[in-house]
Amino acid sequence: MNKQIQLPNPVKSPGFLQKLQWVVNPVGYMGNAASEYPDIFSANIFKPSDRLIFVNHPQAIQEILTNDRKKFSAPGKYNALLEPLIGDYSVIMLDGENHRKRRQLMMPSFHGDRIKSYGDLIVNLTKQVMDNIALNKPFLARSAMQEISMQVILQSVFGLYEGTRCQQVKDLMGKMLDIFKSPFSSSFLFFPFLQKDLGALSPWGNFLRQRSSIDKILYAEIATRRENPDPNRIDILSLLMSARDEQGQSLTDKELRDELMTLLLAGHETTATAMAWGLYWSHYIPETTEKILNEIDALGNNNDPISLSKLPYLTAFCNETLRIYPVAMLTFPRIAEEQVEILGHQIPPNTLLLCCMYLVHHREDLYPQSNLFRPERFLERQFSPYEFMPFGGGARRCAGEALAIFEMKLVIATILSNYQLSLVESQPEIPRRRGVTLAPANGVKMIMTGKRARKESRKMVASQ
Repeated sequence: MNKQIQLPNPVKSPGFLQKLQWVVNPVGYMGNAASEYPDIFSANIFKPSDRLIFVNHPQAIQEILTNDRKKFSAPGKYNALLEPLIGDYSVIMLDGENHRKRRQLMMPSFHGDRIKSYGDLIVNLTKQVMDNIALNKPFLARSAMQEISMQVILQSVFGLYEGTRCQQVKDLMGKMLDIFKSPFSSSFLFFPFLQKDLGALSPWGNFLRQRSSIDKILYAEIATRRENPDPNRIDILSLLMSARDEQGQSLTDKELRDELMTLLLAGHETTATAMAWGLYWSHYIPETTEKILNEIDALGNNNDPISLSKLPYLTAFCNETLRIYPVAMLTFPRIAEEQVEILGHQIPPNTLLLCCMYLVHHREDLYPQSNLFRPERFLERQFSPYEFMPFGGGARRCAGEALAIFEMKLVIATILSNYQLSLVESQPEIPRRRGVTLAPANGVKMIMTGKRARKESRKMVASQ
């Protein structure tokens, strides 16, 4: 009987062409499908045997995500696309109870006082990186943001501040992630038949060698920590190594390695992209910068990291940045455990469902003129977790969300209040696939023209 159920609103083009469009131009693919089917449609972008539905309606998304582990499950095997990058034992790859326990082990590292303790670190690292940028010479904002986010990750996650191992991780991660910087090179993740080691000069062969080099460093760092445990260390690696589950078991070396790779990728690559978009929008629409600076100035001498992170317009600005081009386009897949009804459509068991953050963020009924960048949206109304969801939702919501948004606010505020930048190109920056994320196609080319005047000087000028 279930075999006869028709999936709702199938995209009509052939499967291989859909997959190609999804890899090369995901924004165009989603936009075209949603223009015909704004709430829900069936796609053919994975294996032909996979029944796959994109869900773009907040009510349906709420139904799916509030029934995690009940009507819908989130099997780690459907995240296999990421397995070459993060391994089999990452929290992203785990199922059910194993997934719940691992998240429980990790969450204390990303909340409360632990996050607050990183505030001064983020501000100081931002200034270090920006102070090293040459005046009046073009640079890529995304590269600068990668440098900042990598330093934050190395110090907060690894507790590595300097030295050979620190530099090696930084260099190798940059090289490995750059392998997937374009839609063409990203296709190696989506088409397994391309994953052939044809030597160090081939894309996949190069990736495998970079990954192997990183693994050696990570395992060496884990071994060093095991030989010389320090109960006073508060970096996330040390906390994960000392954590115990309900049975008193600690994480194995392989489990630690996979979680470290996940944190490096999720905490570095995605945050850098979001901050680069923030710098783009703050200079493409200069009045947003003025509003942020006015808010910072109003703090006077109370512009500590926690106060900065609570500023309403800065928060709205960062939210709008994450809305218009969410770095991750989709939630992790859910699978229907039984026949369910969604938006009036019968969905058979074993159907994959993807809640599409990008399409939700561009619903005209939620965000009128959704292609316009307008932070005021987030001051005018409150959006539910199923209407604004840049970090996913449900049981697989991003564990590092609090750290990522905290870092984004502090980096944007620090740069705008201390440095004078301008965009090199007047043409709009467009989103392009970078691995499994959306990133600025040209990396946001900018020029630093000088240091920004002190707050007091700006106030004096404004009053004259």
